[in-house]
Amino acid sequence: FPLGLVLFPSMVLPLHVFEPRYRMMVQQVLEGDGRFGVVLIQRGSEVGGGDVRTDFGTVAQVVEAEQFSDGRWALTTVGVERYRVARWLPDDPYPVAEVEPWPDEELTSDLEPAYREVLAKFRRCMALASESGVNVGPLPADLADVELGCMQMSALSPISTLDKQALLGAKGPAERLPMLGGLLDDALELILHRLSGN
Repeated sequence: FPLGLVLFPSMVLPLHVFEPRYRMMVQQVLEGDGRFGVVLIQRGSEVGGGDVRTDFGTVAQVVEAEQFSDGRWALTTVGVERYRVARWLPDDPYPVAEVEPWPDEELTSDLEPAYREVLAKFRRCMALASESGVNVGPLPADLADVELGCMQMSALSPISTLDKQALLGAKGPAERLPMLGGLLDDALELILHRLSGN
């Protein structure tokens, strides 16, 4: 399902499905294991096809589905795991690909001190973003786990979609965490500039 956003594992994604080809996809997904892939559209539109898609994304699991009388669907999904696209196949009628799981590299060092530092930046960034008028939404109550917290902060941070895609594509938390720290520094600088009125 190519979209103009990045889905991270553990994050909730509500979807309104109205295109006929994706209604068919939802029907087939629900008849199966309730899972489908989400990838970012690099160029093009979510509606009508002809888009250029990234070659990795996240598996979404349907946790709630409601069909309306006109055939549209309201879905609640959650990101489960990353995957890589081995090969795009012809749309039939929706995008289809051969994919392979792409788990994060395992942690081999203690990232706790670096994680606490990035977490403090994230909290400050989100507080200032809210102060500047950005709707940051509710934050996770518990960001104690390094791997999960890194994914959730990557998803929620006020950074560009392409930066989020780069974070999703990091080898694992050891690579993702310093990337996120740098992006939060940039975001903080922009927000402070905005708040100062310059």
